[in-house]
Amino acid sequence: MADNEQPTRIYPCPQCRKPSRWDDNPWRPFCSERCKLIDLGDWASERHAIPGEPTDPMDDFDNLS
Repeated sequence: MADNEQPTRIYPCPQCRKPSRWDDNPWRPFCSERCKLIDLGDWASERHAIPGEPTDPMDDFDNLS
């Protein structure tokens, strides 16, 4: 390895845990488009959620005026 080269960074895919390259990976942090789409589907179906106080959807309409 030359002095100016960076070591290849390998991280586990958040979906399948398979080792995944960080550099030159169009799906990072995922290992593949498949894992990326599975994760997106989990968010869309609300299997993943960010903790917080529940809100009333009607509150959004109060701020429109």
